[in-house]
Amino acid sequence: MITGKPLLTSEQIHKKVAELADRISQDYHAKEIIAVGILKGSFMFFADLVRAIKVPVTVDFMVVSSYLKDTSTGEVKIHCDMKEELSGKHILLIDDIIDTGISLNYIRERIISRMPASLKICILLDKKNRRIVDVPVDYRGFEVPDEFVVGYGLDYDNKYRNLPHIAIFKGEV
Repeated sequence: MITGKPLLTSEQIHKKVAELADRISQDYHAKEIIAVGILKGSFMFFADLVRAIKVPVTVDFMVVSSYLKDTSTGEVKIHCDMKEELSGKHILLIDDIIDTGISLNYIRERIISRMPASLKICILLDKKNRRIVDVPVDYRGFEVPDEFVVGYGLDYDNKYRNLPHIAIFKGEV
């Protein structure tokens, strides 16, 4: 893999995760939430975030894809849906990155159709320059440039998820 220096170091990421968890814990004070992680990309961020949240949390997941290697297909495929009953519950949707907004908006609408008491969205990375669909994001980690990034759960062709930092992907050797 060819990458430059980390775009975001593991220290920067962990500091931001703690800040986001504190805000979420304050906003959901005295409430229980269902945290829904979008797999596979959010698994590291999701795990670190929910461990740091200080209110009762039930976890659930969706497995969703819309990318083929480094290109968005524009088609959202749900490979595994949520199992929890969402009606009347406070939902925190957690994803690794928002770029076009197509996938996140599709998932958001799917959750809204299940009549939750509330829905908030938390993302680690935001590529605002790529936005096609405006999605309301309540908790945002970092804004990143319009570059393909890997690490900390984000992948290229299901590789490089295990990097402890986030780097700009330049290609494979």
